Amino acid sequence: MDGRILTALGNDGRRSYAEVGNEVGLSTAAVHERVKKMLERGVIRRFSISVDPDSVGLGFTAFVAIRNDGGAHCREVAPRLREMTAVQELHSVAGEYDFLAKIRTHHARELEAVLYQIKSIPGVARTTSTVVLNTEFEDQPLRPIAA
Repeated sequence: MDGRILTALGNDGRRSYAEVGNEVGLSTAAVHERVKKMLERGVIRRFSISVDPDSVGLGFTAFVAIRNDGGAHCREVAPRLREMTAVQELHSVAGEYDFLAKIRTHHARELEAVLYQIKSIPGVARTTSTVVLNTEFEDQPLRPIAA
């Protein structure tokens, strides 16, 4: 039942608990209680909005792979990247690189400045960038996989 509630809210997080309850066959109070418990358990992290990047002038997107130098400064890289407003996501990854960052800027020149900023962080050895030409979809709601 929690999976059905998550799917309903994932499609539209602003829906009322009464609407969700009607869809999944529970009372408003039961949906409220289940959502409250999922928040307490960390299943639901937060409620947020999705902003169209183009509408706020941040339509230039790139993925930047970041390689640490293996030195003493490596633990400082992620906190420094978190401080950068252009870094929308940061993932620690296995393979040739240590991090994969999603960067949003106004234009290519701004991306260049962000890359120089990243490369100046102690512990960063190398970056490789991939510029996004078009986003087919993103912000796909997580839906529990039926077993």
